[in-house]
Amino acid sequence: MENLQEVREKELEEKLERTEERLEKLKQKEKEKRLKLKEKAKEATKKFQKEFRKSVSESIIAAFGLLIALSWKELITELVNKISSATPVKGKLISTIIVTIICVLGILIVSRWAQKTDKKELEEK
Repeated sequence: MENLQEVREKELEEKLERTEERLEKLKQKEKEKRLKLKEKAKEATKKFQKEFRKSVSESIIAAFGLLIALSWKELITELVNKISSATPVKGKLISTIIVTIICVLGILIVSRWAQKTDKKELEEK
């Protein structure tokens, strides 16, 4: 009987060891999953921060650009009005055309510049 009890105890101990080993493996896998998830969260946060900064900076730059454009518009309007004082409607038309041409050129220049920046970023990746 003692032999049988010893055998059972040994079997139970072996079972317990195997169970503990499986538990350790599961804990390790769970730890690895948590680390991967944490890393993904960090990457997502960094990406969000980068996009947020980019959007905010673009908005601020656009606001400054609007202020500059309004200042130039006023100057051009005054100059055109002085030159063509005979008909104010013609003066406004001329100043509108001049401002439009300047703005379109600015948009083209900035668009080409942005495309170059995008190409450089793609080449780096």
